Amino acid sequence: MRKLSDQAVHSDLACPARRAVICKFGAMTSALLLGQSRLAHAVALQRLVSIGGSLTEIIFALQAQAQIVGVDTTSDFPSAAQKLPNVGYTRTLSAEGILALAPSMIIATEDAGPPAVIAQLSAAGIPVHVLRANHRFEGLLERVYRVGELTGHTQEAKQLTQTLGDDWQKTQVNLIDHKKRRVLFILSHNANQMMVAGKNTSAHAVVEYAGACNAMAEFNGYKPLTPEALVAEQPDIILMTESGLSAIGGMKGLLNTPGFAQTPAGRQRRILAFDTMYLLGFGPRLPAAVKALNNAITQIMSKSE
Repeated sequence: MRKLSDQAVHSDLACPARRAVICKFGAMTSALLLGQSRLAHAVALQRLVSIGGSLTEIIFALQAQAQIVGVDTTSDFPSAAQKLPNVGYTRTLSAEGILALAPSMIIATEDAGPPAVIAQLSAAGIPVHVLRANHRFEGLLERVYRVGELTGHTQEAKQLTQTLGDDWQKTQVNLIDHKKRRVLFILSHNANQMMVAGKNTSAHAVVEYAGACNAMAEFNGYKPLTPEALVAEQPDIILMTESGLSAIGGMKGLLNTPGFAQTPAGRQRRILAFDTMYLLGFGPRLPAAVKALNNAITQIMSKSE
């Protein structure tokens, strides 16, 4: 066995034509390995600023967080993201603050702005990749794939999308139907009116995914709602973010809202509040958020019926 093997090797090397092929193959292999090594080195040296909490969550989920040198204020999950340099609120960014971090790339959501700052960053020669919001589960998968490409973590992206797909399927199968329940999402509130969510918003999408009905589905985006209009809508449940509810004085402040006591939600005190990015971020926690909202609707309705 040893002699046959030795003869085969020596035979290939003894033939000039075969020797040339082997040398060429070896050179190609070396070039390929060198190229992969350089790519891995380039990715390792990448200095990434992530603008958008859901994108930061994806980067962490892909185990690419070592590339991050800065995040925005919405990037509060996981907790390790809160320890990173902060460049400010998504919509009111400062080019100087971001440039000070010497980023090699910026990944941002469509909310990032103002536009002049984004243009200034691009003019400085920094690649700025703006990812579409697309508040659908399919949109989440698209963002995972794209972030995987940008960070050089494509294999991890494939694995994450598979896991998300499995979790999503399990969530959908176990949902309880609440399509007759009118849920009103309040984004913000002041003494005279409140901003509520219509169609084409993340709030609308998550409410529908959770098996319920958005009480304000007849219009697009966010719009102000007066106390009189609130009474006319007769929502069964009020949905808010925890920060939004806290800003108006908590449960007591909402219960004192004019017109609220004349709604089913007010009379039965059916008020739900969740962490902002968990509920509306459409990041990797989306399946869990939809499941949690569906369970919360089930529980709060069962207590008052």
